[in-house]
Amino acid sequence: MADSAMEVLTRALSGHGINEKAMIETLGKWDQEEKRLFRKSSSQFFSEDERCCFERWEEHGMRLLKHEFMRFKNAVVLWTTHPWERDARLVKEALSKGHHGQNLNILIEVACTRTSDELLGARKAYHSLFDLSIEEDVAAHMNGPQRKLLVALMSAYRYEGPKYKEETAKSEAKEVAHAIKEAATQKSSLIEHDDVVRILSTRSKHHLHALYKHYNEISAGRSIVEDLRGDLSLQEAVLCLVNPVKYFTQILNVALRVEADKKIKKALTRIVVTRADKDMKEIKVEFKNEYGVSLGERIESVCNGSYKDFLLTLLARSD
Repeated sequence: MADSAMEVLTRALSGHGINEKAMIETLGKWDQEEKRLFRKSSSQFFSEDERCCFERWEEHGMRLLKHEFMRFKNAVVLWTTHPWERDARLVKEALSKGHHGQNLNILIEVACTRTSDELLGARKAYHSLFDLSIEEDVAAHMNGPQRKLLVALMSAYRYEGPKYKEETAKSEAKEVAHAIKEAATQKSSLIEHDDVVRILSTRSKHHLHALYKHYNEISAGRSIVEDLRGDLSLQEAVLCLVNPVKYFTQILNVALRVEADKKIKKALTRIVVTRADKDMKEIKVEFKNEYGVSLGERIESVCNGSYKDFLLTLLARSD
């Protein structure tokens, strides 16, 4: 009994939501002895209490179970929240959890993939919800060169129209190329370069696309993203600004790995919810081209239960 039950529970607890039906069908039939045998054979969830002689839940096992049941709830809450409030709360949570990894991703995503009006709306919601500005909170929680970049990106209100000056974009492509070479020679961070931060935080996305194209031409086919490998924050900011579809596709692929930790897995919910009515159709095409399997098939194979069903429903909106 214990071996087959363990297999059911292992499949149910894949790390991407709970397979509620499998758990109910299995656990609901057990008697006291079957439950005892399960606890005895499940060292990843239970340990022996030597003093009182019973099998006790491990704290991490309880947290895992609670966290997996929460995935569906969190997805529904994010989906039903006003986009301004959603982004404000995402930023607040990211700042409270520290300036590294996924938390930086969230800050860069909100600052670089939203329209000017959407980002302004998030800033307004932040004022109302937390009685301070996003900019001052970012400045208070961040330190070093990343503070300058993120405050500038969060403060942006970019021109959204199609017009830009080709010669200016070309000139600034040369300026960025020179700054990258200089930073490599001096072994310094490019984030400290004022003009690079100014260009990324003030120029329209049409202008930045032109700059990106000119950079490729003057660097023998290498992209800015490739040349910024040593500056991860800048690299992700540039990718979010000029090719958000590629950025989101890469993050989704990492989040759907079985071995991904829980912080990385949270990106799956965030991206499916925030892009469902934006560019999900393009993301699905890019994902299939890049990884040879559809995004829906990956979610189907990795995720479980109501959480999986809800994500697939959101994906279907762009069909």
